[in-house]
Amino acid sequence: MRRLWLGFVPYIAVSLVHVTALAVGATAIAEPTKLALMPLLVVAVVWGVSGSGWTRAHTLLVAALGLSWLGDGAGAFLPWLPTVPAMLLFFGLAHLCYIWLFWRMLAVRRVPPWAAVYALWWIALLAVLWPHLGGLAVAVALYGLVLGGTAVAASRCHPLVVWGGVFFLASDSVLAFRLFLPDAMPDWTSPLVMLTYCLGQSLIAAGVLVSVRARRPIPTPVVTT
Repeated sequence: MRRLWLGFVPYIAVSLVHVTALAVGATAIAEPTKLALMPLLVVAVVWGVSGSGWTRAHTLLVAALGLSWLGDGAGAFLPWLPTVPAMLLFFGLAHLCYIWLFWRMLAVRRVPPWAAVYALWWIALLAVLWPHLGGLAVAVALYGLVLGGTAVAASRCHPLVVWGGVFFLASDSVLAFRLFLPDAMPDWTSPLVMLTYCLGQSLIAAGVLVSVRARRPIPTPVVTT
């Protein structure tokens, strides 16, 4: 397990640099470090899997991280497209991967009663933001469904995945207010978005690694006479 966590050290270091750069307004550092986050998390996953065997769960996890990376860099990778719709598309696809992964492969319990709070979150978020969404209203509503779906599906899994879903939802909630109600959001919410995002993604990745290892049968030693 100690070897597994070592793989996250580069990701954690760059995450701290990125969030700090946002906090002090160092855009020249914040932009490239943001695009390095998901590739470094993929490196952590590959490191954590090495020697134990790759599975479909790992493939779905890496697919979700790759789509998240495209969402992070939508403005840089696809400058000819509107940035927010492109972000919603890529992150929406990432959440669909997460929902499949959590619900079909990693679930260890039924949906707990407390997860009903996610339905209330979706209703409250839309009630507040709807007048400000304009032509993106339907897209944001659909994205909210898959984001909430990820959090609900995560609630059935290992505690690391549960908290990853919580932080991811918190990150996108703050981001939504920054995008559509910018005058109501103080400057410190910009690093808060990325702090909770980095925590959410890393906890999900770690939770998947731990869950897959826990599900593998322990080899039975061969006794010779």
